[in-house]
Amino acid sequence: MSVLLHSRFPMRTALLTLAAAASLAAQTADIPAFSNGARILFQGDSITDMNRGRTADPNHILGHSYAFLIAARYGSAFPERHLTFLNRGVSGNTVADLIGRWQSDTLALKPDVLSILIGINDLGRGVSAADFERQYDQLLADTVKALPDVRLVLGEPFALRVGQFTDDQWAERLAELRKRQATVARLAARYHAALVRYQKAFDAACERAPADYWIWDGIHPTYSGQQIVADEWLRTVAQAFWRL
Repeated sequence: MSVLLHSRFPMRTALLTLAAAASLAAQTADIPAFSNGARILFQGDSITDMNRGRTADPNHILGHSYAFLIAARYGSAFPERHLTFLNRGVSGNTVADLIGRWQSDTLALKPDVLSILIGINDLGRGVSAADFERQYDQLLADTVKALPDVRLVLGEPFALRVGQFTDDQWAERLAELRKRQATVARLAARYHAALVRYQKAFDAACERAPADYWIWDGIHPTYSGQQIVADEWLRTVAQAFWRL
């Protein structure tokens, strides 16, 4: 009996793997954003950076963030499409920092899909909600002017009440965070971008495990949390670009 069971498990695993691959292919086969030769660029702060390499070393170039997880999934599912995934996230960045390096780290790379996750450092450094929106708006206006065909994906900043956010100021910080999330939603509508609502995804995840299982310090996701980011990004992008 043990030999029979042992012989069945590899076949079952293989069938499940093929079924998952087929499901992914069916969901994304016609998404314009992932057409042959598409360049997908991830921009942001440390949540995107995640110790990415600064050389051409393919083992480290994408770091260990959601960008790596997304690239691994799509790269393995569609090798014939020759997709290029790029990560230019820089730890500690604010929108103002993005503006300072935008020409070389974004516009010059000519992405077909540009994903931006920014805002938590603006909040932490006291950048007002009004200034955050003004700067971000100008950044996006300059981007679509230079790259009129780019598909934008805007991720809202997020946090959980754990680590540095367990103090008595949590309610105030959350209120300020909500303002910046609302800003990103407005900008996504204005620039016809896919809006990734990460906060809702993490709040739902906390019904399955404690907050520090997903985000260890209130800001930076664990490896499990990075998978939440990747899954929500993929779900949102598939739905948004399917309609285009």
